[in-house]
Amino acid sequence: MNEIEIPHKAQRIIDLLEAAGFEAFVVGGCVRDAIMGRTPNDWDITTSARPAQIEQVMAGAGLVTLATGVKYGTVTVRVDHESFETTTFRADGSYSDGRHPDSVELLEHIDGDLARRDFTVNAMAYNPKTGIVDLHGGQDDLSRRVLRAVGDPHTRFDEDALRILRGMRFSSVLGFAIEPETAAAMRADRCLLERVSAERIWAELAKLLCGPDAVRILREYRDVIAVLIPELEPEFGFDQHNPFHAYDVWEHTLHALAAAKPDAPAPMRLGLLLHDIGKPHCLTIDENGRGHMYGHEKVGEPIARGVCRRLKLSRAATDEVASIVRWHMFTIPDTPKSMRRFLLKHGPDLAQELFAVRRCDKVGLGREQPEDSPLNVAFAKAEALMEEQLNAAPVFGVRDLAVGGADLMELGFSQGPRLGQVLRRLLEAVVDGEVANERQPLLDYARRLLD
Repeated sequence: MNEIEIPHKAQRIIDLLEAAGFEAFVVGGCVRDAIMGRTPNDWDITTSARPAQIEQVMAGAGLVTLATGVKYGTVTVRVDHESFETTTFRADGSYSDGRHPDSVELLEHIDGDLARRDFTVNAMAYNPKTGIVDLHGGQDDLSRRVLRAVGDPHTRFDEDALRILRGMRFSSVLGFAIEPETAAAMRADRCLLERVSAERIWAELAKLLCGPDAVRILREYRDVIAVLIPELEPEFGFDQHNPFHAYDVWEHTLHALAAAKPDAPAPMRLGLLLHDIGKPHCLTIDENGRGHMYGHEKVGEPIARGVCRRLKLSRAATDEVASIVRWHMFTIPDTPKSMRRFLLKHGPDLAQELFAVRRCDKVGLGREQPEDSPLNVAFAKAEALMEEQLNAAPVFGVRDLAVGGADLMELGFSQGPRLGQVLRRLLEAVVDGEVANERQPLLDYARRLLD
């Protein structure tokens, strides 16, 4: 491929810099994605112009620049409210913090700039006049779907340890194999990840978990994953001693994760990854030699919360993951009333997610059951019940009742805790089918609760 269609706004920056006598290219992941026929998320630009010169050239064209990383040679150029990072060709000094270079050397030519990048497929540049600049075999590696570090992989990972996880993420998302020397360095240098911030770890891990090849990467690089989530290590090779399970706990987890739908969000996938994290702490063997792990969901919940807090997930995402772990062994509702109570307890979103997780967990057993097995029949019935209840103007909280606190006060209830208790009782009555969610029946019911 010799031509890449650069968006007009990015091309304008390149044209302005070239008209002023500088070299300029789009560079990195956008070139990789364009060659692959994917739509790039960002278009980064690299140039021989210094930050002050970039600012001067852009100002002459009426464009705004922001000093977002001048220390590292980067300014952000705004074109019609869209931002483009524009960075001077540079070589990096040492990385004492394992993330940022202590110093950078601004360069006149692009060769040194491409040599500092992480993987060959990300070390290409392009502009329409020059074509593709590929000094490290990036196009060959793209055609062979191989991920290879630029130069010595140990050096690249020592500069920024997150590149280890980024490589795993690229392999998961793009389906690329990791070249053996690069893969060996990832494993050998995995403990360097301990110096990377939790926010950066989760940002990459979330993308990795959502990649089509996530399970392959988790299986092949479980020693690296154990650095990020050491709580998973007891699962590796842990025999469940139970004929209903074809796999050890780790392999069961991976098979369950593989069953997730392509659009399953990252917190749900993390919940699946952690759903049996309590099992190694709960094993008992009965008189027949069969293993049981009673209560593993209760043991697993605080462990999962600890993982989420360490990775700095949001409170909402932490609650979602922990709830999946805690409730994935839920009793399957078998009546409209029990389904309404299930939906009331968990809310519609989490309730549907728990059913999705339970389906995945069932696949992860590795023991196919006939369609008419008791479990499959119960599950099919419950899914139909859920669909029916979700389509029937469901009530999930007191806010959904046809009456409110003001209505009850008109009946004679005083404002305070008692008012809330009555509203909750009305809610339970509606969910249990004792009274219709209509104003007059609810008021009549409430009158009977007056002291």
